[in-house]
Amino acid sequence: MGELDFSVIGQSLPYLLSGLQFSIILTVVAFLIGIVLGTIFALIQHLNVPVLTQVVQVYITVMRSIPLILVLFWFFFLVPIVLGSVFAGGRPMPLGATYTAFITFGLFEAAYYSEIIKVGLRSLNKGQFEAADALGLSTFDTYAYVILPQVFRAVSPIILTQTIILFQDTSLVYVLSMTDFLGAASKLSQINGRMVELYLFVAVVYLAICWIASQCVALLKHRFDVRQSRTIRKSNMTV
Repeated sequence: MGELDFSVIGQSLPYLLSGLQFSIILTVVAFLIGIVLGTIFALIQHLNVPVLTQVVQVYITVMRSIPLILVLFWFFFLVPIVLGSVFAGGRPMPLGATYTAFITFGLFEAAYYSEIIKVGLRSLNKGQFEAADALGLSTFDTYAYVILPQVFRAVSPIILTQTIILFQDTSLVYVLSMTDFLGAASKLSQINGRMVELYLFVAVVYLAICWIASQCVALLKHRFDVRQSRTIRKSNMTV
């Protein structure tokens, strides 16, 4: 341990932070794509839309059954060929590593967010739907202003937990030769030979970020449990 030189962290900090910035941006973009598509997929299944329900179910099953790294390879190598055969007369249309990462992570996470939201929809009291129908609300207004806000509040701890996993999975972009936080440390270690110091720093940063996010999950879960218990008490008192 006496041979460790952590001064390399200070010297490499700007490059490491640029990698961390990319990891965070990728997490945010993938989260936004995933939560929007996941919500749409969950609603399609909940409303049991003909044909689309079966298509969504197949999509979710496929995405949840294969590793993310394989999906990255598919989009990076196969999608350009498919797009080229349709729009460019057979010549591949490369998406680029950045677009590939954003799109792939977003589409992959959509399958997981969809299942989370679907469970939230199923767990919601049917009286909420009946009350909205009694008020004469349209289907869009019912889900937009009554159902989905309650669902997101209920499943927010699970969504945040999945987002933590998403942040950790961003390190897989190394297969596309992109520089995320871990990739930055790996490239620097090949230059200066300080692998232990750099990887230890990366591990500590990942631990700190994920620990803080985990505490947020616990806080959200506690608040939801408290609200739920209060609601049950009020309903019992009313009865």
